[in-house]
Amino acid sequence: MARHDPHADPHADPHADPHALSDTSSSRAAGPLVGPATGPDLHVMSWNVRRPVPAVLTRTADRWDVRAPRVRALLGTELPTVLGAQEVVAEQAEAMRRALGARYRYVGRGRSVAGGGEASPIFYDSSRLELLGWDQAALSDHPSRPGSVSWGNVFPRVVVSATFRDRVTARRFLVVNTHLDPLSARSRLRSARAILDLVDASGLPAVVTGDLNAGPASPVVRELGSGGILADSWHGARSRVSEEWGTYANYRAPRRNGRRIDWILVTSSFKVSRAAVNPLRCGGGWASDHLPVHAVMGLDEKGAER
Repeated sequence: MARHDPHADPHADPHADPHALSDTSSSRAAGPLVGPATGPDLHVMSWNVRRPVPAVLTRTADRWDVRAPRVRALLGTELPTVLGAQEVVAEQAEAMRRALGARYRYVGRGRSVAGGGEASPIFYDSSRLELLGWDQAALSDHPSRPGSVSWGNVFPRVVVSATFRDRVTARRFLVVNTHLDPLSARSRLRSARAILDLVDASGLPAVVTGDLNAGPASPVVRELGSGGILADSWHGARSRVSEEWGTYANYRAPRRNGRRIDWILVTSSFKVSRAAVNPLRCGGGWASDHLPVHAVMGLDEKGAER
């Protein structure tokens, strides 16, 4: 005969996944998980916001008209200093910028030949960061040719890079944002090498954000960590303000110790104080099929160069 546990929740589902986030008030956003950073700290966020899909082709939870207010609510609460976003079309980019506020700007254009379609923009707080320059390159054998494909990916893939000067510390640093191909392992690996070369050539402290479509044990993440140039902000953080949720939740309750395919990587000049994977719901549901990832960090005292 099974024993009765006097401390058990009488309303708990006996078939529920013990590794998944429960659908309780604790999973609903009552405020920011991380929130705005004050100098000299920087709040860096990476988020695949999910492109709009026609309503007839998708479920209610995935419709942009349903998700848009949730995206606005989450961004307006978290207010990162820098946001590397993925799978963003022009309509979404403008909605996100308005949600962040008048002081925010972004760089990055669509991945097609004409600059339309999905983009991987970098949003930034212009009152805190001065943009010194930016670039967008195709992840292909022809990086300066918009819309070009190579290495096994069917659709174009891009990397966006921006150099900033922190108005608080006067230090310069590089932000790199990307969305790697979900189908071609060869494309992901070649893209990782191109990104690593970009970071190394800059000579600056760098942050890499992106949906890598690859987990911690993947060749892609191993490649990005090779040579000791980049490190995982999650494992390098002094504290973590969430569990290690899998970042592709697909509008379902996130799973503990799930596969992280969305990343924030940093060079050694950045010291990460806090890291998080954000499982919170806004307005009755999740704003994207991916969970945002966060890191609060500051540059060490050695100065601007790596």
